[in-house]
Amino acid sequence: MDRRNLLKMGSLAALSHLARPLPLLAQQPKADYELRIAPVQVDLDQQRSLSTIGYNGSAPGPLLRMKAGKPVTVDIFNDTDTPELVHWHGMTIPAEADGTEEEQSPFVPPHGHRRVTFTPGPSGLRWYHSHAMAMDDLHKGGYTGQFGLVYVEDGNDKGSYDQELFLTLRDWEPFFSGSMEDDDDDTHDAPMLEQPPKINNDPNGLEVVSVTYSINDKALGAGDPIRVRQGQKLLIHFCNASPIENRRVALAGHTMRVIGMDGNPVPKPAERSSVFIGAGERIDVEVTMNNPGVWILGGTEKMVREGGLGCIVEYAGQRKQPTWIDPKKEPWDYANFALPQSSQPAPKNIIDMHFEKLPRGMGKFNVWTINGKPYPHENEYVLQRGERYRLIMRNWTDDAHPMHLHRHMWEVVEMNGKKMGGLMKDTVVVPYYGRAVVDFTADQPGLSLFHCHIQQHMDYGFKALFRTT
Repeated sequence: MDRRNLLKMGSLAALSHLARPLPLLAQQPKADYELRIAPVQVDLDQQRSLSTIGYNGSAPGPLLRMKAGKPVTVDIFNDTDTPELVHWHGMTIPAEADGTEEEQSPFVPPHGHRRVTFTPGPSGLRWYHSHAMAMDDLHKGGYTGQFGLVYVEDGNDKGSYDQELFLTLRDWEPFFSGSMEDDDDDTHDAPMLEQPPKINNDPNGLEVVSVTYSINDKALGAGDPIRVRQGQKLLIHFCNASPIENRRVALAGHTMRVIGMDGNPVPKPAERSSVFIGAGERIDVEVTMNNPGVWILGGTEKMVREGGLGCIVEYAGQRKQPTWIDPKKEPWDYANFALPQSSQPAPKNIIDMHFEKLPRGMGKFNVWTINGKPYPHENEYVLQRGERYRLIMRNWTDDAHPMHLHRHMWEVVEMNGKKMGGLMKDTVVVPYYGRAVVDFTADQPGLSLFHCHIQQHMDYGFKALFRTT
């Protein structure tokens, strides 16, 4: 064969290679949504920029609007060197799509791709975030910028509003400290029904803390203000996307009417001067703009607010320095938004849990236990599909724990001995030395993760698996 024919054959071989079937992804229909996990830069203000991992070039990631009951596909691309998981918090979806290692959801491999398909629901405010374990690496999991909001619409009119705002509360640049001052759990004045007779006074281990905060991706004073006019009505969706702390926030000079929690309408909307939001919780509020001026919406703790957890609300025609006024002191009580009692009979199946912290001392990390053992537990908790269960959570620690059950909704029926009903949530803050009781139906087959939504607590033992058969 002469050289000319050899080159011709080579060209034909190359064309033949190009004509081969494209990779599987290219053959699939385009996904409804695409998330790309990759390094991002967050400019909190003119003096502070940080590098982290986010979604689609930002942190928080894009607001995703979905329709309840309409199946969706999401392509997740991982442009990092580590395996990742994307959890759809508050969704009642199959374990495979839920995005947790414990439930045996597949990882998104490094520099790889995974497509997930699920039917969104229930309607309301949900969110998505990394569920990778971080342990002692403060550049992984929930400590990164991998979080974003999902709004699941059901077609029903939610009311007439002049503006709808989606605000995520966030802390950044976490570090370890041996002297954490936990003043913001907001429950130290509640009845301490579960205080153990003997408290473990061993030296505390290292805790994760932060002094850098934002609402969405901007610190207080940076970015554009929220511009309003007198007489407008605002619908504000808050999400506490912190992996570290519970938070209380207020809009100075105004009250907020709480109408939803964890994406679900509350049975009894009520006015409050501030709202307390556990890590992982969401709260929907209405605000009537009836006090012209330039105000601060932000954390009620001075150090946290001045560290960046806030934004400016500016009335039309007002040009002056933003004002902060401490809100009226009032306890946060789920019962204020619930019915006096549940309309359902008490379940016969009881799961009774107590939570403890085992302090490990200087330079080490505390261990967290459920019924005396850190995760994993032998046989876990086996539930019968369709059965109703009462979960009693006894907090034998001096922290307020935001407890979350994946793939289920539960009804809060008691808090520190006070009965209530009708309040449907997926995350509940169990008070300092307090008790919370919730009822739920085991209607999701397979594995469901139960855990504290503080990343470090979860990583060091504070979780369990429910197995529905």
